[in-house]
Amino acid sequence: MFGNDADFLLSVHRTHAAELRAEAAQDRLARSLPRRSARGWLSRRRDPARTGDARR
Repeated sequence: MFGNDADFLLSVHRTHAAELRAEAAQDRLARSLPRRSARGWLSRRRDPARTGDARR
């Protein structure tokens, strides 16, 4: 598959660079999305353990 060590090292470098670019894109996306607040509609606190059906 690899003709020599230089081809192998170049392949490893390209793979690592692609992984770093993917992580950077993921971080940018995470920063661009609004954070979810603990408060819901009309500033009431949401209880994450409760659902609409569980209250009945």
